[in-house]
Amino acid sequence: MKPIILTSPLQGWASPLEAVPDPVFAERMMGDGIAVDPTGDCLHAPCDAVVLSVHASGHAITLRTPEGAEILMHIGLDTVALGGRGFSPCVTEGASVQRLDPLIRFDLDLLVCEARAVITPVIVTNPERFTIVRRETGKLVGVGEAIMTLEPRDAADVAVVEGDTVRRTIVVPLVHGIHARPAARIGEIARKFVSDVKITKDERDGNVRSPVSLMALGVKLGDEITLAATGPDAANALAAIGDLILGGMGEKAGAGGTASAASAPTSVFPREGGGPVATNDNASGPRTPASAREQKGAASKVVTLPADGRLPGVTASPGIAIGQAGLFRLAEIAVTREGAGATAERAALDAALALVADRLASKSATATGAERAILSAHTALLDDPTLTDAAHAAIAQGDSAAYAWRTAIRAQADALKATGDARLAERADDMLDLERQVLRALAGEDLDERLSFPPGTILLADDLLPSHLLGLDTASIVGFCVERGGPTSHVAILAATMGLPALVAVGPALAEIAAGTPLILDAGAGLLHVAPDAETQATAQTAFDAQTERRRAALANAAQECRTQDGVRIEAFANLGSADDAEAAVRNGAEGCGLLRTEFLFLERDSAPSVAEQTADYQRIADTLDGRPLIVRLLDIGGDKPAPYLPIAAEENPALGLRGIRVGLAHPEMLDAQLRAILAVRPAGQCRIMVPMIASLAELRAVRAALDTAAAATGHTEHVALGIMIETPAAAVTADLLASEADFLSIGTNDLTQYALAMDRGNPAVASDLDGLHPAVLRLIARTCEGGAVHGKWTGVCGGLASDPLAVPILIGLGVTELSSAPALVPEIKALVATLTIDACRAHAAAAMNCISAADVRTLAREFRP
Repeated sequence: MKPIILTSPLQGWASPLEAVPDPVFAERMMGDGIAVDPTGDCLHAPCDAVVLSVHASGHAITLRTPEGAEILMHIGLDTVALGGRGFSPCVTEGASVQRLDPLIRFDLDLLVCEARAVITPVIVTNPERFTIVRRETGKLVGVGEAIMTLEPRDAADVAVVEGDTVRRTIVVPLVHGIHARPAARIGEIARKFVSDVKITKDERDGNVRSPVSLMALGVKLGDEITLAATGPDAANALAAIGDLILGGMGEKAGAGGTASAASAPTSVFPREGGGPVATNDNASGPRTPASAREQKGAASKVVTLPADGRLPGVTASPGIAIGQAGLFRLAEIAVTREGAGATAERAALDAALALVADRLASKSATATGAERAILSAHTALLDDPTLTDAAHAAIAQGDSAAYAWRTAIRAQADALKATGDARLAERADDMLDLERQVLRALAGEDLDERLSFPPGTILLADDLLPSHLLGLDTASIVGFCVERGGPTSHVAILAATMGLPALVAVGPALAEIAAGTPLILDAGAGLLHVAPDAETQATAQTAFDAQTERRRAALANAAQECRTQDGVRIEAFANLGSADDAEAAVRNGAEGCGLLRTEFLFLERDSAPSVAEQTADYQRIADTLDGRPLIVRLLDIGGDKPAPYLPIAAEENPALGLRGIRVGLAHPEMLDAQLRAILAVRPAGQCRIMVPMIASLAELRAVRAALDTAAAATGHTEHVALGIMIETPAAAVTADLLASEADFLSIGTNDLTQYALAMDRGNPAVASDLDGLHPAVLRLIARTCEGGAVHGKWTGVCGGLASDPLAVPILIGLGVTELSSAPALVPEIKALVATLTIDACRAHAAAAMNCISAADVRTLAREFRP
């Protein structure tokens, strides 16, 4: 039988089925397919076929091809409630139609105003007979353009009944195999059925209700797996789970793709403006914990401390700290093997699990960003039947609850590490973290474990994650240094937010420092002094005292308007991710918010936030700012970090794919909801809207049109400022063109630096050379400011450079008039600006652009005297 080619029945944007905000379609309960968000008003036949049925309300139609494929097209969501209004069917049941024949005409304006969404699923309702071998999504399509290719299922994918068990063998199309996110999705679907289902690979079985069990199979792209279901609804369960896997869950390898599922994604670019981002399944490469150094091999190069005791590093967060070395380690929790009886031990374990689950739920309710992501990962693992069943079995054999839990956790953690997959190894780290929480609950200890260090500790580690910092007693830690990482890494950004002096990329010599060693951390100068002499200590103490006094004075004067010494107005704003951040910003004298990261509302949840939910969060932050300007960045996610309900097909390089505003334009219903939520914030005009990852004027115009539509639909008549983020060299070079229609420009220096220098800040091999003060980046910033000035538009900076005191005079000299920094640094930025004159800054900036390297610029900046 020849392949069946289905063409688009509509003009519009083609999306994966997961983009449909309705689980009936998104979870493939009715079959597999794609969806089209229409821009036209007529549904056409996607192939030659016979009309099986036309819904009485006229909003849906089912066709059958000569080969027997049954195609359902459902115009919009909840459109049956319109009772036929707006729909005019052109055909009747039993009619024969040819490709491109009109099937249903509809009133698009009416649907946009009254339907929940107009996105239209195009579904193959008998996927047990046909498989979709190619689909076109993530693009505009015209009527008659090929969108899907169907082929009859071969014998290998036919369900076979053996007694009470139904089996089905399929080839896995997921580009990264079955890792945490697909495993969780499979488990969710499996729990809707009564039957027991398992997946077999290479004679190893995995319970589909257990994400850990599935991940431990190490299933990769192209692997052949067998699904087996036993129970009253076995056939339906098998069909649903098999079709879910074959559908790709937004991670299907492209046609002809040969990517190895064992390899990590090519690039992971964290979001501009920072904020902690949790390690997830797309993190770029495995972490090496400090305790694993011995495992790097006996042939490792011997490293010693420099003779002068000065270890160079890369500034992550400036400042001076004086203290003693504290090593980042977690002590093993001792447990006994012998239990006090199976009944008592099982009750103790179940109580501990319930206690930890309650704690995770309560903390997740108020958490944002990295903390919410970490808590969500732990919650999913805590509910895994593979772990609890194994622990219960060990208890039945006489083990204590603590010993049984540790044994169950570590067996699965070792299995994940043995797969050799970096993403799965990170899930193993999460499991060991969860092990500690349950063991502490069993011991009756406080679940909020915080690593305790004496006051004045400078923390040393191989590497840190935001999750590590969240567990530290930061009141006792005055700074930290890590062997790896770069100045725009997540931890570097978090350090600036916390106001902690920090160095990254110090190198392996850091491991040679013993706990308690006296240290001086001069993060601004990029140096860690190990066991300094008396003279060096005295000099550092003087500098530290001066820094402390400057900070005290800066905080005391933080409420003053930010101006240069010669009276030029520079707005001192703050980057925010929550209402708590807003409180800190106001407390520190911020004059507004230059970047509200809205990702905290969309990630680590099963469905998109409603308009009302978004409005409530934005309003809470606006109220906290008490009338100060609030610049809201539209949702900025991408292929490297998709939302579970908005999967984006795996890309060879997510940083150069569907990212930033491209995602919003690909999912107009989601963009519209966010725009409506922002427009609903009061007082009107306090919110300004900022578009991420703009590369062309066409994208800005598309967002402007969407904003106008949302404003008209909600009766919003006041002008809303619509600005753009300059994050690509293309945007910087064409800033004059973009500024002709944008209301303001804001430079995201983290991403601009990465794209300009072709360096990934998540790659430790190049991260230490990634510096926004590179002359090439400075010239792009200058070009942006010049382009904005042509049209009288202001230019700000909301990336990492706005928090760097060495960079601030240069930025002002280049023409920047708004600086949005970490809330904790706002007082110092305002105090620094007050010492500057525009003429001196301009001369300094000109000299900086003529340097030959970022290192030379930093040397020049340290010598600059206002």
